[in-house]
Amino acid sequence: MIRELDSVVLVRDLPEYGLKEGDVGAVVHIYGKGEGFEVEFVSGEGETIVVATLGREDVRLVKRKEILHVRAIVSA
Repeated sequence: MIRELDSVVLVRDLPEYGLKEGDVGAVVHIYGKGEGFEVEFVSGEGETIVVATLGREDVRLVKRKEILHVRAIVSA
């Protein structure tokens, strides 16, 4: 179950936001009983890149044995 402040991983590209599958964000709000989420994506320096409204099919929880990776930000 995804909760507020959980780290989540995008499971598909979101070109309208310049986000790629595998990007990691933090859940800042949950709609209903988990039907949707507001997810904040930040740069390595902590600057908010985008806050996106996503469905449960768009994200998953970070798994225990995964490692994070960085990439350059692509403007939307």
